[in-house]
Amino acid sequence: MEKITGAALNRALLARQLLLAREHRDVLETVEHLGGMQAQVPNAPYVGLWSRLAEFDPQRVSQLLTDRELVRISAMRGTIHLLSAADALSFRPLCQVVNDRGPYGHSVYRRALAGIDPAEFRARAAALLEWAPMSNAELGAALLEVYPGYDPSTLAWAVRDGLPLVQVPPRGLWGQSRQATSTTVEHWLGRPLDPAPSADAMVLRYLAGFGPASVRDAQAWSGLTRLAEVFERLRPRLRVLADAVSGRELFDLPDAPRPAEDTPAPVRFLPEYDNVVFGLDDRSRIISAEDQIGLGKQNRYLAAFLVDGRVRGSWKLTRGKGGPDLTVTPFTPLSRSEQQQVDAEADALLAFHATARPLPVRTVTERGHAGTGG
Repeated sequence: MEKITGAALNRALLARQLLLAREHRDVLETVEHLGGMQAQVPNAPYVGLWSRLAEFDPQRVSQLLTDRELVRISAMRGTIHLLSAADALSFRPLCQVVNDRGPYGHSVYRRALAGIDPAEFRARAAALLEWAPMSNAELGAALLEVYPGYDPSTLAWAVRDGLPLVQVPPRGLWGQSRQATSTTVEHWLGRPLDPAPSADAMVLRYLAGFGPASVRDAQAWSGLTRLAEVFERLRPRLRVLADAVSGRELFDLPDAPRPAEDTPAPVRFLPEYDNVVFGLDDRSRIISAEDQIGLGKQNRYLAAFLVDGRVRGSWKLTRGKGGPDLTVTPFTPLSRSEQQQVDAEADALLAFHATARPLPVRTVTERGHAGTGG
């Protein structure tokens, strides 16, 4: 079996993730190619796309969200992702079991909601949210009228993962993000969830964006278990490699790019929770175990920057009266040349944040009607 080095795996990952060179691609095409972008931090996909696309216009993302071609929905790993409408309708059903491990799946919530029929509860919550998008507080108050005596916060949180909900604009729009309000994905898109979503197709999409990868890598990205049988079905269609160090079996699409391990890799800034770091079980191809610890702070992960294709530190954007400011924190000392490259990319990222302007936003004000909000 052909072996592949860690350096070659790194360059393959960067190529699939569009991090070797900024490319001229459409935003929707890019989000689909990446298999979605983790987005619980509202501005994260904008930074991720800026690092990957030439002449990226953040207003394009906002327009696609308001036009309902992109959505913000909990899917892989039970976390909010930016997905195309088509992927949301197929990925979410596959990942429902992952989302079911959320609040309503926990014994504490089952006890707190004892006496409520789960199916009836979801149906009532869906009807409320399809009448008008609601925040958690609004939904909890509305459900309390139906289920008096229960804790409204518990009621609302139990819905969040049990139903396929999208966060509607202006949440997630460039420069205009507000409190999250949600409705069901079927109501928002006017189409049903895929009744027969394909796990095989999802794995192939994963390999296109992250391969070569192992079964455990795909499971770490998706949150799903028992994907070994999927890989076995796909094995005749895949190229099988071995990790040169661990001997792990890795799978890949036969014609996917695998650049030479000495291919130059420019400095790139990644947003919080970018899937290029979190979409693998074995992250050693892009970050050391020590730096993983440095990236995790107080139950959240910092935004990272890459030097020669590997995480070398974190960064943070702050806004003051004088405009945005960016602080870069290397985990280990950078050479003079590396520091110059990091500074140049940081200046470009600052300019991106300083000059971008939001679009007017259409918001849902009542069932079936759109209004204009600021």
